[in-house]
Amino acid sequence: MYAQPDDLDDALRLLQDSNSIQPKTAEMAVPWTILAGGTDVYPSSYEKSMPRRILDLHLLHELKHIGQNASRIRIGAGVTWSDLIQAELPPAFDALKLAAREVGSVQIQNQGTLVGNLCNASPAADGVPPLLVLNAMVELTSIRGIRTLPLTEFILGNRLTARQQDELVTAIVIPKEFASGHSSFVKLGARKYLIISISMVAARLACDEEGLITDAAVSVGSCSLVAQRLTALERQLISQRVDDNLAALVSVAHIDSLAPIDDVRSTAHYRKQASIELIQRTLTSLGKSLS
Repeated sequence: MYAQPDDLDDALRLLQDSNSIQPKTAEMAVPWTILAGGTDVYPSSYEKSMPRRILDLHLLHELKHIGQNASRIRIGAGVTWSDLIQAELPPAFDALKLAAREVGSVQIQNQGTLVGNLCNASPAADGVPPLLVLNAMVELTSIRGIRTLPLTEFILGNRLTARQQDELVTAIVIPKEFASGHSSFVKLGARKYLIISISMVAARLACDEEGLITDAAVSVGSCSLVAQRLTALERQLISQRVDDNLAALVSVAHIDSLAPIDDVRSTAHYRKQASIELIQRTLTSLGKSLS
């Protein structure tokens, strides 16, 4: 079964029908597979058959906007990577734009969505580390209403999220208080383009008029089931002077919480060593741009 609603309420009603206690037919008991950009759904069909029920969101134009008010910046669920690259956003979003440029080819960037990347919940999801340093929130909508979760509570593990079957992720919300300062993103792969990362790092720093760091956020992806913030390093960065010596603060102890694996792309040991180097490079770059 394939559905392509042009109204959000219609889409939510379809999801609600599947989640009803007594579905009218056996087919209705099969959960919908949500199709946004399709850059994850279609490739997976080469290994297994296409999903039995597809809910295509392409006609939900209300999800394709980036907006803001006095307290937040809201990125709709239909916003593509290319939309993000072209959007006028504060420098704190530079890491997200850099990550967007690393997502596959230009064709993939034109079609794939940031929210789809989060819902796929791969440990190597490029959008997660930049959003973590922005303290991003995930907006989930159903017939029952709207709830908002921190990104850290939305992605629960490899391919696992907190979305219920009757919910759509309708937006990513960034509180304005965390949209300050500048950010950067670095990704390491076996080659430059079209590659799943070995490690990736996003960082955001804000400083006062005297050049002292007032807010710091650092996250690492591809080195654990879910990308992680390095809170101990962040605390150490606060009140440090912004310069090109920030890399000297980074130590092995700061990445103790990471749990990388051995796979075809890298060993766990190399991932940890590479992560330290990427963190140092990212902080050095930010230090130079802010000093």
